[in-house]
Amino acid sequence: MEITLYERALCCSTGVCGPTVDPELLMITTAFETLQKTAGVTAKRFNLSQDPKAFSQNEAVLAAIKADGAAALPLTLVDHKIVKKGAYPSLAELSQLTHVSLAQTETAGTKDNGGCC
Repeated sequence: MEITLYERALCCSTGVCGPTVDPELLMITTAFETLQKTAGVTAKRFNLSQDPKAFSQNEAVLAAIKADGAAALPLTLVDHKIVKKGAYPSLAELSQLTHVSLAQTETAGTKDNGGCC
């Protein structure tokens, strides 16, 4: 199964950078890192400033943005079908969509941001 997240323009590939870190982005980053290590799951993230080509190559994403503008983002797709738009999925939603327990990722610590922003 493949889960893909299309996000608004972020300062770096994960958005977990700069002097203040959005806790929701930290949760999503940690959850997607866990999913990327899970057999049978392909987890991808694209943000508009880093990966504009990914947006332009997906008809469902283009249609959602055309209909709702930036309010459509973030978009969550499972196996190329939109399952959530306009908000990040919660850990419970990600667990349900992927059949992977993600409860522990909520308390994960921050990583060094590498000074990307």
